[in-house]
Amino acid sequence: MQKTIIDEGNIANRTFLKILKGTAISIGITLLLLLIFAVVLTYTEISENAMPVVIIAISGVSILIGSSISTLKIKKNGMIHGALSGFFYMVIIYALSSIENGFLLNSTAFIMIGVSIFMGAIGGIVGVNIK
Repeated sequence: MQKTIIDEGNIANRTFLKILKGTAISIGITLLLLLIFAVVLTYTEISENAMPVVIIAISGVSILIGSSISTLKIKKNGMIHGALSGFFYMVIIYALSSIENGFLLNSTAFIMIGVSIFMGAIGGIVGVNIK
């Protein structure tokens, strides 16, 4: 009986680590894509007014990829695990941005939170269904 409890705890720990790994992958992809966008902004005539939309799109794609990768080996509850990956992404991003700008919740922040959780859930569904 004791072995079953330990095994369930190990499975939960491994699942949580996979979710955090997906979150870290999402953040890495976001940083890379934002760097590319910054270079494009610098050397082209793209308006800075496009920034919020592009940042939301970059975050959504990054979370979709990261949550798909994190749920590849979990193989169950992809929607929940992916949504958690998106949620953790937003917690980390907002914690880091709060250092510089202070904690601010506006309409763009709520859109980002919704997109992050939704794209994480979609990525989780995709990840568990990849054979």
